[in-house]
Amino acid sequence: MKTDIVIVGTGVAGLFCALNLPRDKKIIMVTKSEADKSDSFLAQGGICVLKDDDDYDSYFEDTMRAGHYENNKRSVDIMIRSSREIIDDLISCGVEFEKKDGQLCFTKEGAHSTPRILFHEDVTGKEITSKLLAKVRGELDNVEIIENFTMVDIMEENNECMGIVGINSDGGIETIEADFTVFASGGVGGLFKHSTNYRHLTGDALAICLKHGVRLENIDYIQIHPTTLYSTKKGRRFLISESVRGEGAVLFNAKMERFVDELLPRDVVTEAIL
Repeated sequence: MKTDIVIVGTGVAGLFCALNLPRDKKIIMVTKSEADKSDSFLAQGGICVLKDDDDYDSYFEDTMRAGHYENNKRSVDIMIRSSREIIDDLISCGVEFEKKDGQLCFTKEGAHSTPRILFHEDVTGKEITSKLLAKVRGELDNVEIIENFTMVDIMEENNECMGIVGINSDGGIETIEADFTVFASGGVGGLFKHSTNYRHLTGDALAICLKHGVRLENIDYIQIHPTTLYSTKKGRRFLISESVRGEGAVLFNAKMERFVDELLPRDVVTEAIL
């Protein structure tokens, strides 16, 4: 196969990318499982946004502190200043966030000093991703989504990526030549015995990047969500949303002692639990 652009992944990143690319470009999106089996669908709590100009300094400081001040300040600035525009884009795609008297509602989550999280019930990820997927499928004639396609390598020529190699749903090797290749392929949660992620998300793109000398940054920063439903069953763990703690839930140890500020950054809460 040959296309203008190949996007690996059908979660929020891949779908939003496809929606913002020129409509005259032929795009192929591939996903390792079904299109709706991405971690984006599993996100629960919400999405943070700059409420107004007065919120900027607080939002910036909260983000830097949560990142132990190792964050790229320019990236943080772009994220914050563009957040409302992104929310408006999502709303134009049909995403519905909680409102009261016609105004958006905000809740609070870990590492934030003030409520600035937009949400949809407790299935915000599903609400956002399902609406984006429906829009791509329903309105973009230039996009083809191929499910059950596992990328195993990229094609490289003169130190330039020329597309991807994968295993299709029939178990055969297939190549997709492309002028541009986008990795929007999720994380590494499936590598761990206990994870709230889908098991098929195993960091394939990162491994391929390492093989080909593609520059990666901070790949040792692996986010561990502090709160899940305890189970002895095999498979993915059910995530207990951070918004539960944001609305006042507290954590106790085996002696029924409260041992941590539940709204500290996730890595700090996780370390306290360990």
